Amino acid sequence: MHIPDGYLSPQTCAVMYAASAPLWFVAAQKAKKALTSKTVPLLSVFSAFSFVIMMFNVPVPGGTTAHAVGGVLMAVVLGPWAAVLGVSAALFIQAVFFGDGGILAFGANAFNMAIVMPFAGYWVYRIIAGSSPVDSPRRLIGAAIAGYVGINAAALFTAVEFGIQPGLFHTADGTPLYCPYNIGQAIPAMLFAHMTVAGVIEAIVTGGVLAFMKKTMPEVITGIEKEAKI
Repeated sequence: MHIPDGYLSPQTCAVMYAASAPLWFVAAQKAKKALTSKTVPLLSVFSAFSFVIMMFNVPVPGGTTAHAVGGVLMAVVLGPWAAVLGVSAALFIQAVFFGDGGILAFGANAFNMAIVMPFAGYWVYRIIAGSSPVDSPRRLIGAAIAGYVGINAAALFTAVEFGIQPGLFHTADGTPLYCPYNIGQAIPAMLFAHMTVAGVIEAIVTGGVLAFMKKTMPEVITGIEKEAKI
């Protein structure tokens, strides 16, 4: 899902940075109030985990990739605002040091995977989990479904950003200047890969890791989940 430089116009990249920047600011402010000496190390671990699983890419026709992210898991346990910071940090390191995702496109990548995905998944989780007990299987099922929905929401936003490029930025004869694939091509390609492969992996990772944490550190995960709010 990482967008490389050259696939989005500079204008689109600027818009996506402008959209992401105020949310990064809000996330930082909320993190100061919500994160504690107990949750900061856990956010760091989650961010490192997100970094690692995003490195396992499945190529998608058109030049991008499909992969798990871990953003919804982070949002479910620590809250969506913490997930904004954790996934953004992982994406920044990947872009700067590993060339996975462009520098100019970092704002777009962060918006899709660190903002859209955690919030979409978090709301799905809250709807399904409802007021069920923290140790209820309903919460694990909700987390898995939320992971699936969250990553596909991010993939949809990515596809739209790709798909609008040919219509907005092209030469006089209609030749695309950036991504050459229109909406009708970009959306099916991205969603097929994420609905059939990456989404399933994300669901398993989100539900599986949450189940493992509840089993191995119930007193920690229970307390954190109660505090994880928007």
